[in-house]
Amino acid sequence: MNDLARQRQIVELLRDRPFASVRELQERLGVSAATVRRDIDKIDESGDARKVYGGVSALETSGAVFARPYDENRDLAVEAKRQIADLAATMVKDGDAVIVNGGSTCFHLGVKLADRNIRLFTNSMPLAAYLGENGSCSLTVAGGDLHREPRVIYSSSAPTAFYGSKFFLGAQGISAEGLLESHPLMVRSIQELSQTADQIVVLADSRKFSIHARNVALPLARVGTLITDDGLSDAAARMLESAGVAVRIAGGAP
Repeated sequence: MNDLARQRQIVELLRDRPFASVRELQERLGVSAATVRRDIDKIDESGDARKVYGGVSALETSGAVFARPYDENRDLAVEAKRQIADLAATMVKDGDAVIVNGGSTCFHLGVKLADRNIRLFTNSMPLAAYLGENGSCSLTVAGGDLHREPRVIYSSSAPTAFYGSKFFLGAQGISAEGLLESHPLMVRSIQELSQTADQIVVLADSRKFSIHARNVALPLARVGTLITDDGLSDAAARMLESAGVAVRIAGGAP
């Protein structure tokens, strides 16, 4: 297969999905990582897709916004995520036992809680690694297999024995149907962990209300509180209010 044929195949693949990693393209096309990166550079130069960390991203030209993988999403809306994490951290009291799910906003919350006098459970590989090196809180890590995308540890045969007062989680997208995820493993993990906490707190920047993902992880009726930024639209606020979700806005005036 020549260069142009490979590049056309990559662009065609992105018509039905938001992102393809270098490793995946290398295996699919049967070429080296260096060849894939050169192809991505050419596609980026042509304007047919966008070069991003770890791979290539589809252009959002149709008005739809797609859910993105962890490695790409972590670098988006970083300041909003930090402000959301700051506000979420005020909901945690000394002595609490909390569950912090995988995801980039939840990672920022875990960093805020690193030296608190709490018990913290996480299934997040990046957060567990950070807390192992930097934190002093009591840390429990999920058992099971490591799933490099979406960067979580999960086992279908080992139910979680940790119970928390709050379960902090993010979402790839949010709609009237509920919290949306594209990865079936994240759906299963969220549903299982939601059964082991007294209160569910969603951390989601306002972009998430325009993002589409395939699967409903939890209905909005299961959510107690949602923390977001001041970009929340009136329509999204009304949707949350009608579902009985308490909304807190981060980064605004006290």
